[in-house]
Amino acid sequence: MMQQKWSQHVTESSDALDLEEGVFTWNDPQRIARSLLNSAEASDRRKTSAYRSAMSMLTFYINRAGKGLDSRQRQTLEEAKDCLRTFRE
Repeated sequence: MMQQKWSQHVTESSDALDLEEGVFTWNDPQRIARSLLNSAEASDRRKTSAYRSAMSMLTFYINRAGKGLDSRQRQTLEEAKDCLRTFRE
């Protein structure tokens, strides 16, 4: 059995949000942002605002994917952060 990295474990078993499967692999930044925000809004386990929970999960994923994240997907996820910011306003 392979040992999981702690970040993989957190992503898969986070108590904060129930994410749609594959959300971080989608190519549409607005769809990613909306899905994360919807997941955060639907959660009764989050400890902060829906916006902050969604942004935290997105940032966590980007940081933990590190060098393994291809440049196109990194760009899409960074654009999703911008979309989240516009949803907040």
